[in-house]
Amino acid sequence: MEAAAPSRDECILYLVWCFRTKISRGLQVTRVLDLMPSLSAEGKEGVRAVLRNDGEIAAAEVLLRALEDEAPRRQGLCQEFCDAVRGGGFQAAAYLEPSLNELPSPSLEADLEAGAFLLEALMGSLVEKLRAVQVADHFTNNFFQPEDVERVRAQDNFQGNHAAVRELLSRVVRKKDWLSPFLEALRSSGHEGVADELTGPKNGLPHSETAEELKEGSDQEHRSSREENTLEESLGEASNFSETDVSLLDLSVSDATESLGQVGLVNGDSDDVDDGDERASPEPELTLRDYQMEVAKPALEGKNIIICLPTGSGKTRVAVYIARDHLDKKREEQKPGKVIVLVNKIPLVEQHFRKEFHPYLKHQYEVTRLSGDSQLKISFPEVVRKHDVIICTAQILENALLKADGDAEEGVSLADFSLIVIDECHHTHKEGVYNNIMCRYVKEKRGNKKRMKENKPWSPLPQILGLTASPGVGGAKNHSKAEEHILKICANLDAERIMTVKEHVSQLEDHVKAPYKKFEIADDKRKDPFREKLMSIMMKIHAYCRFNPNCEFGSQTYEQWVIQEEKKASKEKNRKERVCADHLKKYNDALQINDTIRMIDAYNHLKSFYQEEKIKKGKVNEEEDEPLKLDETDEFLFDLFYGNKKELKVLASKEQYENEKLTMLRKTLMGEFTKTAEPRGIIFTKTRQSAYALHQWIKENSKFEEVGVKAHYLIGAGHNSEYKPMTQNEQKEVIEKFRSGKVNLLIATTVAEEGLDIKECNIVIRYGLVTNEIAMMQARGRARADESTYVLVASGDSGAVERENVNIYREKMMYKAIRQVQEMPREEYCNKIEGFQIQRKVEAKMKAKKEQRKMLKQSPSLIKFQCKNCHKIICSGEDIQVIEKMHHVIAKQEFQELYIVRENRTLQAKEVDYQTNGEIICKDCAQVWGTMMVHRGLDLPCLRIKNFVVVFQGKKTVQNQTFKRWAELPVKFPDFNYAEHCVSSDED
Repeated sequence: MEAAAPSRDECILYLVWCFRTKISRGLQVTRVLDLMPSLSAEGKEGVRAVLRNDGEIAAAEVLLRALEDEAPRRQGLCQEFCDAVRGGGFQAAAYLEPSLNELPSPSLEADLEAGAFLLEALMGSLVEKLRAVQVADHFTNNFFQPEDVERVRAQDNFQGNHAAVRELLSRVVRKKDWLSPFLEALRSSGHEGVADELTGPKNGLPHSETAEELKEGSDQEHRSSREENTLEESLGEASNFSETDVSLLDLSVSDATESLGQVGLVNGDSDDVDDGDERASPEPELTLRDYQMEVAKPALEGKNIIICLPTGSGKTRVAVYIARDHLDKKREEQKPGKVIVLVNKIPLVEQHFRKEFHPYLKHQYEVTRLSGDSQLKISFPEVVRKHDVIICTAQILENALLKADGDAEEGVSLADFSLIVIDECHHTHKEGVYNNIMCRYVKEKRGNKKRMKENKPWSPLPQILGLTASPGVGGAKNHSKAEEHILKICANLDAERIMTVKEHVSQLEDHVKAPYKKFEIADDKRKDPFREKLMSIMMKIHAYCRFNPNCEFGSQTYEQWVIQEEKKASKEKNRKERVCADHLKKYNDALQINDTIRMIDAYNHLKSFYQEEKIKKGKVNEEEDEPLKLDETDEFLFDLFYGNKKELKVLASKEQYENEKLTMLRKTLMGEFTKTAEPRGIIFTKTRQSAYALHQWIKENSKFEEVGVKAHYLIGAGHNSEYKPMTQNEQKEVIEKFRSGKVNLLIATTVAEEGLDIKECNIVIRYGLVTNEIAMMQARGRARADESTYVLVASGDSGAVERENVNIYREKMMYKAIRQVQEMPREEYCNKIEGFQIQRKVEAKMKAKKEQRKMLKQSPSLIKFQCKNCHKIICSGEDIQVIEKMHHVIAKQEFQELYIVRENRTLQAKEVDYQTNGEIICKDCAQVWGTMMVHRGLDLPCLRIKNFVVVFQGKKTVQNQTFKRWAELPVKFPDFNYAEHCVSSDED
């Protein structure tokens, strides 16, 4: 009896299985989802969630899994998928015909991949040369859908041309037979030069020659080489490709990789060392200066060391040299060698890969990089197995080590590596991720000693190399404590030595120029009626609540006091004092803003807060006819602000009372930007708000434009409730503009202090920002140009000058402590290192026991959650479940009666796009409780613990407490049970 022929759906699913990687890379999921009405809503939402977080390829993989899951239950779904892919004009359609008649030849397939790789390789050049909207408008409708053009336009409008070019190219390479239409659109949109760069001009003739003339002139040459060039032969068979495409597709992957050097993506200027033409070669020579070789010597002998070199002296280049020497020796000894480079910031992953490790090691070893932003979604153990050098964020390694504790095959062990390089290793302290990794290392090393004594097998451990510009002194006030701090860093990294330059100091000093340093101190005795008005308002609030703080308005001490008062009032259910404390904090913020930047910025901060409060106290949804009623406290505070609003605005606009520090800053910038031909500078400031405001201040002052100041802000990528973060791509784009000169003044938060590849500057200003000696040295190290200047701009009574002088003293103390540690007798050094390692182990055990007792302390049934504003009990701890050990949700139907879902209007006004599902607010008092989240198709209220008072019900007492984070609450909640809450039909 013959077996039944497979159905069409089965054939399509088989093809999906065969060509999964090529299909997932050859389509755009948004367009495909629009053309698949039969796919379940849950399946679509899952795909869109992955698209938002992890990118196109990962989302395509989820779509294929959803297709495989649902196809057996939904007849015709596979054919619908095929029609959607074909209808979108995607390259993936070629792999979905059961007859296989449409499959491209292997050679043509390889050529298309090489072309796509070259576009990616030349991205840095293309984003500068292409006008994305112009190119998109010149594609034919049967190649680019209207949605494709709209998305390119949207990127251009909201994020600029660079983002639009990336969007354009990512869509182009997913289209079927994309190369000819792309080149045609380039030429017809006025980008003939770019097309020639990609294909090479035909016989060197001018662009005005017709296609027929060009073809006629080159036919003979193509015919003569046809038999030898299999690539051109395969292209000749493909009717959709012109002969002009050959020169692009004839580039091999290695050619494309070498092209990276020509556009500055691999062999560009280093953050640490600028070797000029030496770096432009595809095979750069890797040599070290004498001072670099001096500090590298013990590591070349296989010892664990810390290298301490100033910013700009080439620490990363030394690490590359040591890594190559290490791998070469392992290869000669026929032993396995594997290097992992750990960094603490995502941008450093790409920077170290492009600028250092890949250019110098790519011809001999497999080098790759991984970060939380990486599109590479294969398992980390697989990456480790296939590569010789892995550059990644430390958290990725830590996660893999934790997985190995549960399943050895799912994770990795330290024994899988032979060398670990730890960048910015001064962060190896306390509970940081670097220290978590090194605690495992030290534990394994001590275990090996015990196993060797017992003649048992022991586990090999990697060599450790730490890199830092400044280990700091950890807040030490005397030399003995500073020495102890250095020893603890050495103990945490299990370092045999900490290396600084001793023999070749003069060479180091010649290479790393110390900037001229000066202080610009503003006069604090100026009249400030705006500040005085704010303080008089705050005093009225104090009198209303009978507050009597013993600290100065506008200080951090006052801020700490008011936060404690707010917590205390919340626990005691004293709404009057809680709300007043909340408003006082905003006034204190305004005083700090006034001291830092402009009066109008402080005024706008208060105005925005009260506008948001009005929205909260007003009509909360369209179904309610009456707004929520204000109580006596609300009315007092609203009347107080709006009664003084007009006067505050008038005072804020009077230039004669403007911040004296801004005058100093203006004078400093004007002086530095007029005394040099190509000035570059960085202003370091404390907050995102001050970075935005200073940027706006410079833009609005025409004098800066006259002297050639082209400013932009640079802030962190972490999310903040009030100010939109910069994405990693936005950061890279700003730094690239700074490097090229399109921007010559960065206004940055501390994100730019460590590690980032920022061009040498002739002026570095710390604007009222003084932290510790490490930050001071990092920021000062940015002033690398000849005759550069480092300036501190601060007010006289801020204490900034005193703190800066303390940092200078601590820097000297740090170098003295390092020398004392280096000169310490070997036996004494080893004993102290071992002592600190044992101490760290005991402390870790004690903390683990404490955490264990803490988590076992309370049952969810013994706690209740009380609204912070109206004090009503809204749920029990038993109602809460946790998703992914992070999101605390309540799925009970009864809970829905207690809250209202409202758009987050403040974030909408700021055009923040990361919160789209609305806030949940108390139905009675409009207090925000949290947000709505979508989990696998389910809408769930997700609570923020800081918006509640937690009521602990003991046997005899009831205790109220407030918490900032869920991790602080000594309760373990159960995991969310999806099946229990998912409503499904019999058919499902």
